Parts: sequence; C-alpha cells; structure tokens
Amino acid sequence: MPKQKAPRPTDAELEILSVLWQRGASTVREVHDELNERKPTLYTTVLKFMQIMTEKGLVERDERERAHRYHARLPREQTQQQLLTHLLDRAFEGSASKLVMQALSSKRTSAEELSRIRKMLDDFERGGD
Repeated sequence: MPKQKAPRPTDAELEILSVLWQRGASTVREVHDELNERKPTLYTTVLKFMQIMTEKGLVERDERERAHRYHARLPREQTQQQLLTHLLDRAFEGSASKLVMQALSSKRTSAEELSRIRKMLDDFERGGD
C-alpha cells in the first residue's frame, strides 16, 4: 500500500504546528495563549484552524479529557523535509545547489555557520549524517 502524502501546511498552520512541536500536546487555549503573545489572535480563529488541521490530518485530537489535547501528527523534521522538497521542485528546478546558493546569498552567513555547513557537506560526502 503506498504511503499517504501528508498535506502541506499553510503559514498559519505552521505557526500552530510550531507551538505544538515546542510544547507537545496542548489544548486550544494553550496554543492560543502562546500565539497571542506573538501577535493578537482570536481564540475562535485558533479553534477553527485546529479543527481544519484535524480534518486535514496535520494534527490529531485526544478527546479523552474535557479539554481536548492536540498534537502534531508528524515530527517537525518530516514537515520541514516535505516543505523543502516542494520549494526545491517548484522554485529551484530540483537543484539543491541553486537552493543553497540562493540561501547563502540572501542573508549574511557567519564564519561559524559556514564552518558548520562545510562540516555537514564533508560528512555527507563520506556517507555520514
């Protein structure tokens, strides 16, 4: 049976997922409070998004308690990989080097970060992680 492809989250959904990845399973109120610290957000808006995200399969809802708890269905890394693959295919013609060059030229990169990138590339060439 083929692996079902997870839906790609919108920007607003990514904000909610970010809270869930950071906090772990949370109620709508807890997610709302966290988002509201960043920018004014209505509770009902967060509730509606989380209901939609449940229908889409981005989050799962635990209904055992009165206040339902939500958690991200996929880990952050898997969602990032999905988003990156989509961006790579659509904007960079599938070229990882074009993506990396654009990323490096779009914002000043510190010598320390460049060193970490070189080490990762060396590890990758050797077949390590």
